[in-house]
Amino acid sequence: MSRIFTRAFFPYIVGFTLAIILTTVFLAPLTENKVMLISVLAALFVTLLIMLLHFQERFIKPMRKVTETLHDIARGNYRARVHFQTTGDVAELSNRVNQLARYMSEISIQEKMRSEQLASVIDNTESGLVLIDEKGYIHLVNSKFLSIFGKREKDYNGYLYHEVIDNEIIHQTVHDTFLYEKNVKEEFSYYNGGVDKNYLEVLGVPIFSSRNRLKGAVLVLYDITELKKLEGMRKDFVANVSHELKTPITSIKGFAETLLDGGGDDAQVREEFLQIIYKESDRLQLLIDDLLRLSQLEKEGFQLAVAELDMHSLVGDILPPIKHKAEREGLEFSVEIEEDVKLEADEEKVKQILINLLDNAFNYTPEQGEVWLRIAEEEEYVHIQVEDTGIGIAKEALPRIFERFYRVDKARSRNTGGTGLGLAIVKHIVEVHEGLINIKSELNEGTAIHVYLPKQIKA
Repeated sequence: MSRIFTRAFFPYIVGFTLAIILTTVFLAPLTENKVMLISVLAALFVTLLIMLLHFQERFIKPMRKVTETLHDIARGNYRARVHFQTTGDVAELSNRVNQLARYMSEISIQEKMRSEQLASVIDNTESGLVLIDEKGYIHLVNSKFLSIFGKREKDYNGYLYHEVIDNEIIHQTVHDTFLYEKNVKEEFSYYNGGVDKNYLEVLGVPIFSSRNRLKGAVLVLYDITELKKLEGMRKDFVANVSHELKTPITSIKGFAETLLDGGGDDAQVREEFLQIIYKESDRLQLLIDDLLRLSQLEKEGFQLAVAELDMHSLVGDILPPIKHKAEREGLEFSVEIEEDVKLEADEEKVKQILINLLDNAFNYTPEQGEVWLRIAEEEEYVHIQVEDTGIGIAKEALPRIFERFYRVDKARSRNTGGTGLGLAIVKHIVEVHEGLINIKSELNEGTAIHVYLPKQIKA
């Protein structure tokens, strides 16, 4: 019974008890039956206690539990629930509190998921990200930024950007972003512990509050190394095309002018000059044809004319002129093809692969050397191998061997009429067939080029 005398009920119980005592003192002289009076008053007192106990169990305890639950929810415990079995308004209140807890729990889960998703996106983006407040303190750096500049996240967060980021371009970008309150873009190069130069583009973006007040800035760092390489390749390509076109055009123009100026009076000289003009025109046509082939292969939406090919039959179509060239160059040429080798591919493009690889092998193999063409099946691929005993390729030149106009021996390639585009074309043909190509070579020991074309092109 001691639990009845709670802080809420204590004043009422004391007051009612005093009222009973005073009533007893006042009525006792006026009532003859003292026992009955005391019994009635005792019964009233017990009734009051029972009523108070019922009231506490029915209302006070549930309300206290509701209050405790709301307090837990306010502290972030969204699993808290009211479990009292009640009816009426208290039951409705309990249900509302439980609904609130469930709703807050769902919001918390969704918020946590969004936070994790956002953190995952920020951390796994291919761009470096830095969040700086209006005072210049760093609040966030992602994994890409750490991979570029090193150190750990705790070495940046909470520090002034110019104290922990050792790069003047970034400092200037942040300064200009805050000063002009607009996007600022800069570029810089770095080595990142290696020997290859890398390039980054840094973009500073100001952050504004709802009242259009500057609250900080976000730095976005893009790795533009590949773009720089592509830009360099484009410039080299334009320069090389200009050079390759200029040489035969200059030769043709020079000999034509000589003939026009009277140099053609001598029949022998005229014949010699015309042969040179024809030869240079033919070289010019080969160059333009190769450029057109490359352009076609690189064109978006390029479609292969796929058909089932028998490699014995295909090689037989190109073999006569190939053998003739090998004999003319004084080379021993061997062909090894497994029985019943078939694949789905573009016939003309596969022929182009074989012709370009064999021409390359002939051009760089000295007289009395050997060249082999081998074709075999290997699981899901048809393996085409062209090997020679030629001059070989230096190790440092191997990564560039498939570049346009790249020549291992420039003087010799020009003498043999090469355009410098043969291997580039082969590489593109293999790629559009979703195949693989690799090269093994030793200087003055020969070269072996391996092409793997899938037997079936994926739909």
